[in-house]
Amino acid sequence: MTQENALRLFKCLSDTSRLRIIQSLTQGEMYTELLAERLEITPSTVSFHMKKLEEAGLVVSRKEQYYTVYSLNSDVLERSVYDLVVSEPEQFDEQQKREEAYRRKVIKASFEYGKLRAIPVQRKKKLICYEMIAEYFELGRVYEEKEVNEIISPIYADYCTIRRDMISEGIFRRDGGKYVRLK
Repeated sequence: MTQENALRLFKCLSDTSRLRIIQSLTQGEMYTELLAERLEITPSTVSFHMKKLEEAGLVVSRKEQYYTVYSLNSDVLERSVYDLVVSEPEQFDEQQKREEAYRRKVIKASFEYGKLRAIPVQRKKKLICYEMIAEYFELGRVYEEKEVNEIISPIYADYCTIRRDMISEGIFRRDGGKYVRLK
């Protein structure tokens, strides 16, 4: 089920009248006038809600002479909430594409000729910049503090702040004067 369909379903279920209609339909098929009588609402109100329930896939209808008979769509109702909220792969890919586009935008705005213009104030942007700087270091390799400073200083003059922030964000681990890139 797509996220759009799941959202439509949850919106549909958030209305008291629609929940009451669904509860009545658990007893069996019904037509508009019978539902209106049972729930003490007008037939036009029932029709309005039935349209929403059909759009969400909760109810199916069929014509029987002059009446429209409604019944529950058990396939949709038997699905777990987990099944409804799990993202489909293409939606997950779209989210990754948006995040990568955002990352490129932040890097383009923050770096000029390989140098960091300024440390961003927003944490998310700051982390993107620090991850970019971390790429100059090998994972798991032990660096002396002097080596770390020599690698960071051409990128940003205040290498001490960068180094300290990268430790606090868990990008580096410091043990005495030794540094190791963690991620």
